[in-house]
Amino acid sequence: MDRMAFDSLRRDPEKLLLLAGPCSLESWEISSTVAAFLASLQKKHPELQIVFKGSFDKANRSSIHSPRGVGLRRGLEILREVKRAYALPVTSDFHGPEQAEALAEVCEVLQVPAFLCRQTDMLIAAAKTGRTVSVKKGQFLSPREMRHVVEKLCESGAREIWSMERGASFGYQNLVVDMRSFAIMKAFAPTVLFDATHSVQIPGGDTGVTQGERFFTPLLARAALAAGANGLFFELHPNPTQATCDAANQYPLEDFENILQQCLATWKLCRSWTEAEVTA
Repeated sequence: MDRMAFDSLRRDPEKLLLLAGPCSLESWEISSTVAAFLASLQKKHPELQIVFKGSFDKANRSSIHSPRGVGLRRGLEILREVKRAYALPVTSDFHGPEQAEALAEVCEVLQVPAFLCRQTDMLIAAAKTGRTVSVKKGQFLSPREMRHVVEKLCESGAREIWSMERGASFGYQNLVVDMRSFAIMKAFAPTVLFDATHSVQIPGGDTGVTQGERFFTPLLARAALAAGANGLFFELHPNPTQATCDAANQYPLEDFENILQQCLATWKLCRSWTEAEVTA
């Protein structure tokens, strides 16, 4: 494996964990623009622990005609170059157990998508790489059911596990975030993150393109941190309206630092309270 600067990535409990990047690794130009922005944030805010995230394949698009992405080979090239140029650890999601080893050659963190969080072979493959595993709670699961996902990872040898809340299906084309999720999941998974941009999606729909309500993102991000989340995931883009996926949910770079400062203030204020509470 490519044992670069971030071989064994662990969450720093003294920092706010931030996973961020474009929804899709559309190009080197888009990826490098976002990565350079994140690297500048890392220098300005030492209380952050930033991981760059981008997808090489959007395998669960609503329509067969929607762009899928740059593919595994080119995606890994972009992620490797982000590490080299901007000194950021990187992560990406994968969609089959056969992709895990190749992804682990470059990524410090492997992300299991929400729709695949119960796929045993995916979890075993991710755990066996020795990398950190970030797994999103499926929209169809209660937070307590994530215990079984975490147990699969633990029994397969995963050393560092991050669980991620991304909303639960509430009727058709609607997601709701239960703020109790963070306390519930912390009982068996000490690191619990909040996916701030996917949680405001309006999935699918008759148009075949996922819509969203971006204006709710700051509110939910602050609420999640007040409820005990250890970190956040944001999809960021220089021009979201031109993005090839999640155009309605990705957050514009120019507006993000103001939201981040609000989130840091919330985290600093509330972390001592939430860490002292007894988890469910």
